[in-house]
Amino acid sequence: MKSEPDCFSIDTLKKEGTTIWDGVRNYQARNIMRDEMKQGDQVLFYHSNAKPPHIAGLAVIASKEPIPDPTQFDPKSEYFDGKSNKDNPRWMTVKVKFKKKFKEIIPLEQVKSNPKLKDMMLVQRGSRLSVQPVKAKEWEEILAMLG
Repeated sequence: MKSEPDCFSIDTLKKEGTTIWDGVRNYQARNIMRDEMKQGDQVLFYHSNAKPPHIAGLAVIASKEPIPDPTQFDPKSEYFDGKSNKDNPRWMTVKVKFKKKFKEIIPLEQVKSNPKLKDMMLVQRGSRLSVQPVKAKEWEEILAMLG
């Protein structure tokens, strides 16, 4: 899961403990949260638009089921969607719980230079999804990079 650190960082998640991953307005990312993420799944927390962009830590999916993103119903929110309604919400999300902040970040360039991660969605040109699947072998390699 990607977030800009000046908007919501791993430190913010650590302080809050648990949060909803709100504001996602991409159907593919929504579908990943709605259909693929399950309670207990671990998450790589990635800082995008950082210098350097990097994997900063781990989180865990805390919700049993996907939940409607409440920001879609709030006219004051930048994520308001007037076409969505509470009986048939367009945007779903999950609760995310802090697990660990890495002592050392894993910079994007280090991920890109690892041949075992050449197919990881994170390193593909044009891949800008804020929520991306990670294959088991990619997960294991990322953790191995931490030592």
